[in-house]
Amino acid sequence: MSIPAGLTTGVWNLDIAHSEIGFTVRHAGISKVRGKFTEAEATIKAADSLEASSLQATVQAASFNSGDANRDAHVKGPDFFDVERFPTLEFTGTEITGSGEDYTLAGNLTIHGVTLPVEFQVEFNGVTVDPFGATRAGFSAETTISRKDFGLTWNAALEAGGVLVSDKVKITLDVAFVKES
Repeated sequence: MSIPAGLTTGVWNLDIAHSEIGFTVRHAGISKVRGKFTEAEATIKAADSLEASSLQATVQAASFNSGDANRDAHVKGPDFFDVERFPTLEFTGTEITGSGEDYTLAGNLTIHGVTLPVEFQVEFNGVTVDPFGATRAGFSAETTISRKDFGLTWNAALEAGGVLVSDKVKITLDVAFVKES
């Protein structure tokens, strides 16, 4: 299967300054908390076919930011990410399928020292050359994971029933990659 139109073979690196690696989790059963990771590296090695192409990504767990310093410190601590013991989240793509604008990216996601297979639904947003001559490719992707599956089990019971933090976490990516010259 051929790679998306406009995405030429070669190495493409994540432009984190023009990307967002985000998440959403339900809080207290009534609202959603959103946040992002601000430090990451990723590389796409685009070959002539999807089967021969690859993707590798590393996210710095300590770059977690939900906009609340107290919550961020708790999530970076031993109850959740434990960034001292597990400083990175890793993703290695294992299979890419699809065509046109819609793809499925399967791979292995490692969080908190636990590696599990996940699938991202990916939208290819195209390729352009910016005013500075850099060739850029854009992608949007999402998946939902169970945080308990990754050993992130901390929670607190609510007086009215239920728990403080939902098990389901939606991961959303809006990312730009720049082709190496």
